[in-house]
Amino acid sequence: MSCCHHYYAPTENGDNAFSVDISSITFGSGVLTEAGSHAQGLGMTRVALFTDKRLTALPCVAQVSASLKAAGIDVVLYDEVKVEPTDQSFLAAARFAAEGGFNGYVSVGGGSVIDTCKAASLYASHPAPFLDYVNAPIGAGRAVPGPLQPHIACPTTCGTGSECTGIAIFDLLSMQVKTGIVSKRLKPSMALIDPLTTYSLPRNVVASSGFDVLSHALESYTARPYTRRARPANPTLRPSGQGANPWSDLGCEAALKLLGQYLQRAVSDASDHEARDNMMYAATLAGIAFGNAGCHVPHGMSYSVAGLVRNFRAEGYPQHEPMVPHGMSVIVNAPAVFRFNAPACPERHLHGAQCLGADVRDAALEDAGEVLARQLISMMKAAGIPNGTSAVGYGEADVDALTAGAWAQQRLITNAAREVTRTDLSDLFRGTLRYW
Repeated sequence: MSCCHHYYAPTENGDNAFSVDISSITFGSGVLTEAGSHAQGLGMTRVALFTDKRLTALPCVAQVSASLKAAGIDVVLYDEVKVEPTDQSFLAAARFAAEGGFNGYVSVGGGSVIDTCKAASLYASHPAPFLDYVNAPIGAGRAVPGPLQPHIACPTTCGTGSECTGIAIFDLLSMQVKTGIVSKRLKPSMALIDPLTTYSLPRNVVASSGFDVLSHALESYTARPYTRRARPANPTLRPSGQGANPWSDLGCEAALKLLGQYLQRAVSDASDHEARDNMMYAATLAGIAFGNAGCHVPHGMSYSVAGLVRNFRAEGYPQHEPMVPHGMSVIVNAPAVFRFNAPACPERHLHGAQCLGADVRDAALEDAGEVLARQLISMMKAAGIPNGTSAVGYGEADVDALTAGAWAQQRLITNAAREVTRTDLSDLFRGTLRYW
């Protein structure tokens, strides 16, 4: 049941191959102290060190900076990264990068830091009007024309997987919606993944980032199969979000099993280092998987949920402005979406529920969506995730606006195994308002 070989049956005009693209990864306690040696190996001599102001006071940034300097590398700190970055904060970072004469980048932080570093390197290396590289239909979706400077990503949260992907996400302020830039050239040259950085994370940050991991894995596992994506005219144009494939399945299944075992433990007890280590590893596995398969509707809907926020503030996150943390903005959509998507690949939905710890012994295939949704809801309740989109400030009157923002995310919406119409999307948002 776990692989469903028929899922990848050839289709007329569909692709007959999938690509495997991953960053070089070093995982383990204390690996941040290796940054200098790896930077030397990549030919870096003058480095832009990206982080945010909260992290500059923590040991992780000091460790990386000291390692770089000990290797004889010139280091310039950029700590103006915005949590949940915007087009304006990307542009500010790009100006810093363009003016600095850097031949390498190092990012220390969560997805916001790593994504900002990717964007800064892109626009410094290949200047263009900002929307040129942004996903269509919001931007022009122009291909990145050449390689970027080497980038070492050092994640400090167990969630986004940004260290393994060629994706940079931001809020486009003029449209009040999240969108992104996607290119294999954005993928960091290598990732230094140190689980010690998660030991001081607040409970709510671990919950939100952990559910982001969970949805990465579930969405990639239940995405449209790569054989149903049109074969590219040129193989170099095969996208990162190529759809579910046998390689991504391996990471998805392994990550889901770790999440079923360790997510609640990691949220409940900061001293449970085994749980937090395994959450960091699950994030890496899921990052590799969705970097090669792509997410689908829960992430597409999340961009509206985050972009249209009015008054919601989450415990454990900066309080100076409203924000729905990314993983939270994703998972509040997930039960409704997986109920909807299940008929397209019920075996995969049922197996996903089983990996997360659900008892599926008596479940029929037609029950798959409900079984998975109930397992997700149970895990959300246990971790203190808000009860649907109504709990982060939305109601029936917001459905049209939420739908409009999500419908623009065609890269994600069309990656679902089941076709999604605009009317379906509105119905899905209504289904997210409350779960219990």
